Amino acid sequence: MTNEAPSQTPALWPGALEEARALIGVDLRRTGQQWNTEASPDAVRHFCWGIGDDNPLYTDPDYGAASAHGSALAPGCFLYTIDTTVVAPKLRGIQWLYGGTDFEWYEPIRHRDSFKVSAKLLDAVEKAGGKAAKFIIQTGETRYTNQHGQLVCLAHGHTARTARSKASGGLSYAPREPHRYSLEELEAIAQAIETEEQRGAAPRFWEEVEVGTEIQPMLKGPLNITDMICWYSGGGHSYQSHRRAVMHRGRHPADAFVNADTGAQDSAARGHTEARMAREVGMPGGYDVGPQRISWLGQHMTNWMGDAGFLRRLSVSVRRPNIFGDVSWCRADIVDKRVEDGAHVVDLALRVENQLGEVTAKGTATVALPARTTTA
Repeated sequence: MTNEAPSQTPALWPGALEEARALIGVDLRRTGQQWNTEASPDAVRHFCWGIGDDNPLYTDPDYGAASAHGSALAPGCFLYTIDTTVVAPKLRGIQWLYGGTDFEWYEPIRHRDSFKVSAKLLDAVEKAGGKAAKFIIQTGETRYTNQHGQLVCLAHGHTARTARSKASGGLSYAPREPHRYSLEELEAIAQAIETEEQRGAAPRFWEEVEVGTEIQPMLKGPLNITDMICWYSGGGHSYQSHRRAVMHRGRHPADAFVNADTGAQDSAARGHTEARMAREVGMPGGYDVGPQRISWLGQHMTNWMGDAGFLRRLSVSVRRPNIFGDVSWCRADIVDKRVEDGAHVVDLALRVENQLGEVTAKGTATVALPARTTTA
C-alpha cells in the first residue's frame, strides 16, 4: 500500500462526463451512505438535537403517544440518516459538493420504522459556472420503503463534482474571514432564537393561511464547530476513521488529502471544519454540509405547520457556502393554497439568507394542513 495518491488535485478530464454517466440506471450499493437503519427514539432525538430541533412530537415518545398520531414521529429529513441521497459514482479524486434534494413523502415516519433503500443514478450533465470553469451534476434517485412495504419517500439528490482549487478550472471562492458581530447584533440573534415559533398541538387550519404573506423566519447560527459536531453525531456522514479509513484509502488512493503538517493522509471532507483545507477545496472557509441546511428548512416547515400538518414535498437547491461565523435566516413566503387529491395544501417559496444578505439556499415546499371544512 502506497501513501501517495495519483493526484491530490485532478482536473476534469476529457471523457469525465461519459464516466460520470456510466452507471445510469444501475442499482447501486449503499453501505457507505447509511448511518441508521431505523427511526429508533434515540436516533430520531439525536438527529433533531443535531439541528437544534426540540419538537416533542419527535423527541418525546410519551408526547407522541398522546398525540393524534398515536406515536412519536421523525421529521422527514431524518431520512438523510438512513441514506445520504448522494448518488455520485465514478470520478475518483474529484471533489463532490452537495447540490440539493427534491423530497416527496407519502407516509409519516413513526418511531421504530425500519427501512430498505434502493438507489440509482438518473443523469449526469456538465455545466459551467462563475466559481468553477466546469463541473458535473450527478442526479440520483433514492427510494425509502418501510417494514410494511410502503414507499415512504422518493428523493432526488443532486451532487456537484468539481475539481479542487489547485486544479485547472477548479472551484475558486475568494477567502472570507468570519463575520464579527456587534453586541446589538448578538442580542438580536438571541432574541430571534428565543422567540422561534413552534406551532405544536394547536392546529394551523388551512382557512387561516393567507397567500402573499411571509411566515415567521427561523434563525440558525452563527455557525460553529460545535454545531458541525452535533450535526455529524445525529445526521450522520459517510467518512471513515482509523483502520476503516486506511483500508478505504488503499482502495481509493485519490480520495484523500495529505496533511501538510504531519505528511499523513486524511479525508478531503476535513475542509468542512478546517479553513486551510476548505481553501484547498476552493471554499472561502470551513463550511456546513448541504443536507444540514436543507434539514433546517424542513424544521422551519414542521415548526410552522404543527403536529396536525404533513410536509409532502421539500425541494431545496444549495447555492453558496455557509461558512463558520455565518448566520442563516430561514425564510418562507406563502405563494398558493389549494386542494390536491382531496388534501388542503399550501405551497411556500423558501430561501436561506446570511448576514450579508446573500441567498445561500433556495427552494419550495408543499404542506398539507387540517381544514375546518371538507371543501375548499
